[in-house]
Amino acid sequence: MEYKTAKRMEYLPFSGIRAVMEKATKMQQAGEKVIHLEIGRPDFDTPKKIKDAAYESLNAGHVFYTSNYGTPALRKEIAKWENEHHNVNYETSEVLVTVGVGEATYASMAAFLEEGDEVLVPNPVWLNYIHVPSSLGATPVTYSLKEENDYQIDFEELESKITEKTKMIVVVNPSNPTGGIFSRKTLEKLSEIAIRNDLLVVSDEIYSQLVYDGAEHVSVASIPGMKERTITLGGFSKAYSMTGWRLGYMCAPEGIISACVRVHQYTITCASSFVQDAAIVALNECADDVEAMRQEYQRRKDFMVKALNDIDGISCNNPQGAFYIFVNVKSLGMTSMEVAEYLLEHAKVALVPGSAFGSEGEGYLRISYACSYEDLQEAAKRIREAVAELKAR
Repeated sequence: MEYKTAKRMEYLPFSGIRAVMEKATKMQQAGEKVIHLEIGRPDFDTPKKIKDAAYESLNAGHVFYTSNYGTPALRKEIAKWENEHHNVNYETSEVLVTVGVGEATYASMAAFLEEGDEVLVPNPVWLNYIHVPSSLGATPVTYSLKEENDYQIDFEELESKITEKTKMIVVVNPSNPTGGIFSRKTLEKLSEIAIRNDLLVVSDEIYSQLVYDGAEHVSVASIPGMKERTITLGGFSKAYSMTGWRLGYMCAPEGIISACVRVHQYTITCASSFVQDAAIVALNECADDVEAMRQEYQRRKDFMVKALNDIDGISCNNPQGAFYIFVNVKSLGMTSMEVAEYLLEHAKVALVPGSAFGSEGEGYLRISYACSYEDLQEAAKRIREAVAELKAR
């Protein structure tokens, strides 16, 4: 039988991150010692309190469907947490529990983007924000985040791209892939533009607890006039090391939640009941665990930033959020894909080419320091040797 896929599949390429991971895994299975710096997955185990809460929930028989919106208890705790940590006064009714931020991204866009609408998206960015609107018939219009601007927004460029078709602005703060954080001043200016042009804002804040060097994370919904037009996305994967638990959420006014839950109920139904119970414990009892992981990420970041900048031919800025470093490899005279392939083959270090995150990522590699300190030490040594060999050719 000849299969003909839907036309929308033309806009859904395979993930560049997963492509690198698959190749690196095959090399590892063949006996090669590959260091994985390509995947944004914490190497820490999920805190014991969270796992114990899941066991208790299962043993108590909490194995059934929950409300499409999520359990009232978890939604209440998420609203409380957002109020305490992000200074936004959400009610329980303004929370929707999702299966990761990936699903929340899809629901927020599917509920509001019509065919032909335009959505402003950072460049570089986690490419769900490019391919989801494209698959819906909307047009992602990118605004540049550049290293020389410390990955802040160029508002002259951004405003020049707003048209009568623009409906939404995406913010990823802290950023995947750059690790950059938008300043309060940047977000206040963005808010002025969103209000003036009556635009929705989707603000991905999954890394909000992972900030360094005394930096401040500001939630755009906390800025006056913004809560009513902002969909804040958060989750448990990164800060709580719960990637495999697949739990996220969105916070927004009830009218927005009412639209998004209708997408959610026909695709996912609900998040796992016992995972939602465990997440309540994560929010209430695991701040110390999160802080311990954050401090270790700080140590890893400090080491890796110095080690990379000590290598002749490459450089990086000092990111203040998430667990990524965006490494400038432009002076090597190769594409980011070529450099990534070279380092995988010659150094046995898996990295993601910046081009996987958009055109502004060309000339960069994304490194995840969510692996062990020892792996980072060995990776830095291998990268240094491989780059020296490349430059000596």
